[in-house]
Amino acid sequence: MLILIAGPYRSGTNDDPVLMQQNLSKLEAMAVPLFKKGHVPMIGEWVALPLIHLAGSKTTGDDIWNEIQYPCAHRLLEKCDAILRIEGASKGADEDVRIGKERGLKIYFNIDEVPDAE
Repeated sequence: MLILIAGPYRSGTNDDPVLMQQNLSKLEAMAVPLFKKGHVPMIGEWVALPLIHLAGSKTTGDDIWNEIQYPCAHRLLEKCDAILRIEGASKGADEDVRIGKERGLKIYFNIDEVPDAE
């Protein structure tokens, strides 16, 4: 399965880049375990952040950032089979889960819930 890892990125950071990087590291910590289970991990920021930079964003939350950040994850969800929602308050990740449920995706809240690929 292609599984979107969703959780806090910007939430609770007051846009502090160090805290945002720490949140991204928490998301990325789930990537290898998912891969070892036979799945393809995906994180929205892996796609969004380079696009945001290339589009000329100057600061977190500016118009360019907002135009790309969350829509990127929502477009990825059109291709994903499931979501792994990690701990932590996040309106963006909660929205990903809402959209995923609407699309009938499997939603996991713990890596141990994710089955091994067949």
